[in-house]
Amino acid sequence: MMRIQLKSTLLSAIGVLALGTVITLSSCKEDKCKAVVCAYDGVCQDDGSCLCKTGYEGERCETITRDKFKGTWTVTEDGTASNPARYAVSVEDGEQINDVLIRNFYNKYNGEVKAHVKGDTIMIDRQPIQVGEQTLMVEGKGYAVPEAFYDLHGKLMLHYQVTYEDGTVDRFGIAGNDNYSTWTK
Repeated sequence: MMRIQLKSTLLSAIGVLALGTVITLSSCKEDKCKAVVCAYDGVCQDDGSCLCKTGYEGERCETITRDKFKGTWTVTEDGTASNPARYAVSVEDGEQINDVLIRNFYNKYNGEVKAHVKGDTIMIDRQPIQVGEQTLMVEGKGYAVPEAFYDLHGKLMLHYQVTYEDGTVDRFGIAGNDNYSTWTK
């Protein structure tokens, strides 16, 4: 009987020791997210990096992506059906956090061309613009040139096209045309 009690006590002691060891080892495991705060509802990953929501970027999701595209830009371009031109456009906040509005697009349209941004890319989905009596269709895509971006200065390379009602297409950096529309600020 004494032997059974001793065996039972010994097994209980080993069990408590094993449980204590497991708790100690698991509490020693480093929590890489303990000191990490991800802005704008970003989520800390197991490796300590932040997973940002759409429209945000940066090591801690602290940057609103579209902010680098906002402002007044000087456009220099030469299309396949238009003459060389230099003019200003402005890029402003759009409805959603990753949307922007472009004013004076193509130097002929005073309304707003809607675009959305992701990372260093700006995308202009196919949409109509009214220029005088004509409805033109625009679409395109561009990217920020990383080494040309600092503080309030930047450079964008856009390739887009404008399709007229008569079928004429004015291209900027599309379909083998290297004449990108260059935007600088």
